Amino acid sequence: MSLKDKVAVVTGGASGIGKEIARHFLAAGAKIAIADLDGQAAEAVAAAFDPTGDRAMGVAMNVTEEDAVTDGIEAIAARFGSIDVLVSNAGIQIVAPVHEMAFADWKKLLAIHLDGAFLTTKACLQHMYAQGRGGSVIYMGSVHSKEASKLKAPYVAAKHGLIGLAKVVAKEGAAHGVRSNVICPGFVRTPLVEKQIPEQAATFGISEEDVVRTIMLKDTVDGEFTTVDDVAQTAVFLAAFPTNALTGQSIVVSHGWFMQ
Repeated sequence: MSLKDKVAVVTGGASGIGKEIARHFLAAGAKIAIADLDGQAAEAVAAAFDPTGDRAMGVAMNVTEEDAVTDGIEAIAARFGSIDVLVSNAGIQIVAPVHEMAFADWKKLLAIHLDGAFLTTKACLQHMYAQGRGGSVIYMGSVHSKEASKLKAPYVAAKHGLIGLAKVVAKEGAAHGVRSNVICPGFVRTPLVEKQIPEQAATFGISEEDVVRTIMLKDTVDGEFTTVDDVAQTAVFLAAFPTNALTGQSIVVSHGWFMQ
């Protein structure tokens, strides 16, 4: 599907799922802004994707700080002239049982996932509404937006919360032609997931192979990880979908781990 000359902002875009989404958006014709806490990495990815600098830019952005988000979105709009798509993808993972979870870790994870989604949405909607040509807001949820797993209380809470936010944005944005949806991947073998494998092996007293086989992939239909390409293709579909017929939805991409 074509995103010709649409301007897309991807948070957490310097690595993993966000980087692959940015790559696919560029291939579909979009201009891309790669926003990341690591501004140098964001600029390096943008330069690698588009050495001319005509269709890609990197921007440093701490999604938990309102001024940083506002300044970053304004810089993107000034550079490319509009904001048409937001992919709120920035996230972290902190693994611990509830009774041992530090409150500071709980707040840190929720700030990045939920505060970040709210702040970037607020900033982008102001441009989308003013432009009068609609737009698409995509949140990076998870199968944990639908299900729960041990050791992931703040992550599960945050990912569930994104579905609620998306539904509100879908209702508020409809009059302006702005759609809002959530992608809910299964386990994708990104650095974030790689880090969890030895952590969970130590916590449960099992091998890393058993973490993958009996925890991460046991409920899939084929024992396969979801790929960054799977998620990126879904993001292109949602970003390019032309009407409000597809809004307020959560799309699960998980090799059948969760079936609605």
